[in-house]
Amino acid sequence: MKKTLFLVLLFLGAISLNAQTKEELEAKKAEKQAELDAVKEEVNALQAQIDALPGWRKGAFGVIGGSLSNFNNWYAQGTPNNASGNIGFTFNAYANLIEEKFFWRNSLSTNLTWVKLDDKDNPNDDDSFKPTTDVFNISSLYGRNITKTLAASGLVEYRTTILNNFNDPGYLDFGIGATWTPIEHLVVVVHPLNYNFVFSSGQTIFESSLGAKVVADYTRKIGAINFKSNLSMFESYKSNNYSNYTWTNSFSYTLWKMIGVGFDFGLRNNKQEALTYALAQTPAAATSFDDLDNKLQTYYTIGLTYKF
Repeated sequence: MKKTLFLVLLFLGAISLNAQTKEELEAKKAEKQAELDAVKEEVNALQAQIDALPGWRKGAFGVIGGSLSNFNNWYAQGTPNNASGNIGFTFNAYANLIEEKFFWRNSLSTNLTWVKLDDKDNPNDDDSFKPTTDVFNISSLYGRNITKTLAASGLVEYRTTILNNFNDPGYLDFGIGATWTPIEHLVVVVHPLNYNFVFSSGQTIFESSLGAKVVADYTRKIGAINFKSNLSMFESYKSNNYSNYTWTNSFSYTLWKMIGVGFDFGLRNNKQEALTYALAQTPAAATSFDDLDNKLQTYYTIGLTYKF
């Protein structure tokens, strides 16, 4: 009986000791976590002071997505023997010079995708990778500060495709007006005097015109998250048929070291591009702007990211 009682007391004592040890460890963990949080706050405050200093701010991030597949004798589908693939990537970079009296903001965005479908039973098919998504945009904005959030500014922006039909069409905007920066990472450009040069080859319906330019850009990095949203709009004074807009969005989250996941999507509305495509169909899907079905252009890319 005494032996049993001794074992019970020993067991209860071990449980009590373990509980006390766990509580002590949790208390130490909470103490260290509080110290770590305080250090992080100090680091973030110092980084905010560094970011507020005049000078260059530079950064870049991108998304890489792809898939490859191969089928042999897979009779459930229409093409039982095929090899297919999809490869795409986006790249966003910026270099901004921020000074007390002026700023110079430069950005580059591109999204490229290739797709292939090789029908092994058809020796005459095209088994190469064909470009599908093809977006290229580069801009430079210079401004002289009037107030803390308002500046007189000039913008140069160029948009085109680079895999197919480079500069056909190509859009080059020159404009002057004002830039508003209500918060640190948001830039809103309103240029009521802007000329939209449109480059194209042959007899096309593309036409340059004078109009108003509006650009809104939000680019930010929060820890492992990179985010960029850019809206570029041109409203032609000559005709609404020559107006256009493009809205692109990029998001990436770093999971491990330089590797992460990302998502890109974009929207575009351009009647000149839509009519050019419609006229090239057989038979023509439209003959003028009046009978044009101007559908919204969209794209998205999902995949792995690499932090540059």
